[in-house]
Amino acid sequence: MPLKKIFRSYIYGRIILKNKKMRTEQERKKLYKISDFADKSLLIVDDDNPLRDRLARAMEKKGFQVIQAENVDKGINLAKSSPPAFAVVDLRLTDGSGLEVVKEIRKNKQNSRVVMLTGYGNIPTAVAAVKAGAIDYIPKPADADDVESALLASPESKAIPPENPMSADRVKWEHIHRVFELCNRNVSETARRLKMHRRTLQRILSKRSPK
Repeated sequence: MPLKKIFRSYIYGRIILKNKKMRTEQERKKLYKISDFADKSLLIVDDDNPLRDRLARAMEKKGFQVIQAENVDKGINLAKSSPPAFAVVDLRLTDGSGLEVVKEIRKNKQNSRVVMLTGYGNIPTAVAAVKAGAIDYIPKPADADDVESALLASPESKAIPPENPMSADRVKWEHIHRVFELCNRNVSETARRLKMHRRTLQRILSKRSPK
């Protein structure tokens, strides 16, 4: 066989192999589309009214049919009367834990896809949410794209609760530094987003990460 033909066969073989690997990776990380679901109902439970309204509008634009609740009591009532296909639940609410809402949703609709929203100090507790039936948890602040990706991820990509989650102090430190980087290392903007006093933030940023 001529060298040119051998070389061409080799290149084609490499391309096919690469495409197969890419397809396998894409299938592993498959995201469904909201149009794939007959029931597009989404319950958002959060006591931060501006954040909840903003997220609700963004998710409606993405094709979800959104209902809202600002506390545990209303969230549980909606989970009973209109069990949603999807839910986004804040872990800490003014009248209790969002875990109670998750349990009620799962009791009334076992295949509901629930994502927990959690503040930086509550990720170890959010692990319990995954064990209670949530498919994922996202630290605040979370945008609509992050929420959509978590809600529409394939079941194989469900979050696995770590056996030894980080301490709350370490989670807090890492989250603060993440937001700090997202704000282009602007201390004032970071403090505003985290609702933290500027001097307190500066003290935290100057310290080494806790274990």
